[in-house]
Amino acid sequence: MNFVKNNLKVTAYLVSFLLGCIGVFAYSPFDYWGVAYLCAFGLIFAIMQQNHKVAYRAVLLWSLGYFCCGVNWVSVSMMQFGGVPELVSYVAVGLLAFYLALYNLLFCWIVKRFKFNHPLAIASIFTFTEYLRGTVFTGFPWLQFGYTQIDSPFYGLASILGVEGLTFFVMLVSGYLVKFFYQFVKNNKNYTAYVKHLITPSLIAVIVVGLQYINWVKQDDVKQTKIALVQPNIEQKLKWNPNYFQQHIVTYQNLILPLVNKNDVIILPESAFPALENNLSPLFESLEQIAKLNKTTFIIGTLNSQNNNMYNSTIVLGNDQQSFAEQTIVRYNKHHLVPFGEYVPFGHLLDWLRNVFILPINLSQGDFIQAPLKANNATFNMAICYEIIFGNQVQQNQWQGNADYLLTISNDAWFGDSIGPWQHLQMARMRALELGKPLIRATNTGITVFVDHQGKILKQAPQFKESVLSHTLSSTVGKTPFTIWGNWVIYLLALTILIVTFIRQRYAVSRLSH
Repeated sequence: MNFVKNNLKVTAYLVSFLLGCIGVFAYSPFDYWGVAYLCAFGLIFAIMQQNHKVAYRAVLLWSLGYFCCGVNWVSVSMMQFGGVPELVSYVAVGLLAFYLALYNLLFCWIVKRFKFNHPLAIASIFTFTEYLRGTVFTGFPWLQFGYTQIDSPFYGLASILGVEGLTFFVMLVSGYLVKFFYQFVKNNKNYTAYVKHLITPSLIAVIVVGLQYINWVKQDDVKQTKIALVQPNIEQKLKWNPNYFQQHIVTYQNLILPLVNKNDVIILPESAFPALENNLSPLFESLEQIAKLNKTTFIIGTLNSQNNNMYNSTIVLGNDQQSFAEQTIVRYNKHHLVPFGEYVPFGHLLDWLRNVFILPINLSQGDFIQAPLKANNATFNMAICYEIIFGNQVQQNQWQGNADYLLTISNDAWFGDSIGPWQHLQMARMRALELGKPLIRATNTGITVFVDHQGKILKQAPQFKESVLSHTLSSTVGKTPFTIWGNWVIYLLALTILIVTFIRQRYAVSRLSH
């Protein structure tokens, strides 16, 4: 105890760093959702340090611990498939963590500059700095606190305010806990303050728990679709090796053929076949013929070259009055590309990084809003791999297209058996909860799942095993509030709180000056 008192700076740094590090355990595959509040407590504790320099350093240490532990899986693809030395890959993770820490440092600066100490104001500021983190340079909204709450009693808030609303809630409750902690440390005899800092978040929590009992949508037993997901489990090291091309085709053939007369829709993962779509015409025309003869449809991830542009695409084969040969098929082109994975940002300035990330060409973007994929009278709101983490894009497309199902295809083999694919799945599940629509996820090596409209996993294929997953999936009728208004409500709420807080502070200062 004497060490703590005599070394307050060191204690603040150590506590902040450790509480940042443990944040990873709040996310999948660990799923200890309560840890999110302790972790957020650490961030707010760091910001509340009276000495500004200590506060900034503590926030930086918290952020480095949080992001280095949380996104350490980024190093896997660089080491295993990019040939990057292990040390260099860890340095890259550290640089990414430092970049992401800048948004928390901005958060700290705003709190300090305007002296916003109320939990509501703190949660509101964090809402906007998290918005920036998910938007600037195309954004990287990974590890938002709200995702940790999908299996908590508070999940019902997501259908109204989305993952940003749940993040706001985590920060709000944690802010009150920090207030309570400081009252306790100061040995304050003001028991009213103790009660206030516990009763207020408790009442808010009770209200939020009650939201799970509101049924915004209901299952549509009329709209049912028999769907099969194909998980070929092709090793990433072998996938693009031309010597194994025929073996990959045989793998798919063995998995697909038993399904064709038993399912309405058969879904293959992202860039399923290791060749450009233009070079696979005989294969796709054959699959289209099989689909039409058996009254089924295929949804397949492809790489499509068109007008000197290359797209990460998804196509539908087997729909009536549509033909692959005549290029009248339904298609989706990925909009939100992975920086340094599917394109190199900043033009020729960073072009040398192609050799590091094995990126032979910059992919092109599809439109932000695209029509749902239609397959056998069912419609699918499509998101390829990384873009499922961008809730605004998925929500906007759902509002415009009113699809029956959410569909995401992916290839997480790049990240091996790390925690990355599990975090990715957790974020995909949140989209189902926000929009009140079942979600289908087809992947190369896992994690392939069917998810219901509340974000709960209905069926899951074993990871790293060649398998097929089939399920008759019902759609839903009705719309969640989040489907209608997206993030606008939480942003307006946060902005209103900040304006009111600012006005109250100005009024208090003017009264004191008089």
